[in-house]
Amino acid sequence: MKKVLIVEDHADIRRLIRMSLEFENCELHEAPDAAVGWEMAREIQPDLVFLDVMMPGELSGLDLCRAIKGNPHMGTVAVVVLSARGSAADQEAGLRAGADAYLVKPFSVMQLLDTFGRFVPVN
Repeated sequence: MKKVLIVEDHADIRRLIRMSLEFENCELHEAPDAAVGWEMAREIQPDLVFLDVMMPGELSGLDLCRAIKGNPHMGTVAVVVLSARGSAADQEAGLRAGADAYLVKPFSVMQLLDTFGRFVPVN
């Protein structure tokens, strides 16, 4: 079973993502900020991370993305950035940090499921 980590400081957005994916064949984990997300990523070794950019604390989502992509044990983890910042420069910064995809908030459930399907193929 594929593991998905949701790193998002807004509980309602975490809930939306969880509810959107609950019928998919995956194990869901949640973290309220990037520091906890980093600990959880190292512990559970997810296949996919949905990651907010702007979160409280010392680490941003882009910092966490770089940490995941820079870790030799997590190089195959797909990272999908979720952000209210949708400018071309913001999206470019996310991709430069190593993100595999960038969804602009508010995103639709269909966008989320399509993106999930790109990185977690049906067995």
